[in-house]
Amino acid sequence: PSRKSNDELIIREWPAIQRIMASLGQKQVSQATIVRKLSSYKRQNQTKKALWELDSLCRTRHILRFINDVDLRRSIQKALNRGEAYHRLRRAVAFVNGGRLRVHTEAEQQLWNECARLIANAIIHYNTALLSRVHEQKRAAGDEAAMTFIAGMSPVAWRYVNLFGAMDFGAATTPVDIDALASYYADPEYWARMLQATADEEDEES
Repeated sequence: PSRKSNDELIIREWPAIQRIMASLGQKQVSQATIVRKLSSYKRQNQTKKALWELDSLCRTRHILRFINDVDLRRSIQKALNRGEAYHRLRRAVAFVNGGRLRVHTEAEQQLWNECARLIANAIIHYNTALLSRVHEQKRAAGDEAAMTFIAGMSPVAWRYVNLFGAMDFGAATTPVDIDALASYYADPEYWARMLQATADEEDEES
């Protein structure tokens, strides 16, 4: 609110802005390349100034929506929580090794990072598959409350995983029975306790 936007500059440079947006949308060029090229001019580039003005308008609109819209704030907070949950999972995987990279070369460090990412993704995939099966069973039973609850759950969970155990990525001799596990978690009594515990936590927070 400290100043007004330069609308005339945006309108004047709009054809150039559209070409840049089209190039980005078609993946013909990266954002970094656009910024580097616009910043390479000796004199202040008018298209870059117009982009900065347009960015200020977009950010101002977003901030005002964030202030006025409770649902938007909740959605943004959920997205941030999910991202932070993934980072906590990666830290939990790294903590198994004392939180230190015991490698000597850059190639070994890259391999360690890829292995940690593989373990994290395997845990998320397992959780997603299990939640999907439970959701299917609840949908067949017509349990709308449970379906809504599952839709808001994050698949980033690892408390039940023994990260200090031995990891075997070979062919499993006894495949995990996802359907049997889903049936356990889809039990009406289990969900009654789950929903009650969630309601109690919300009451304590309020």
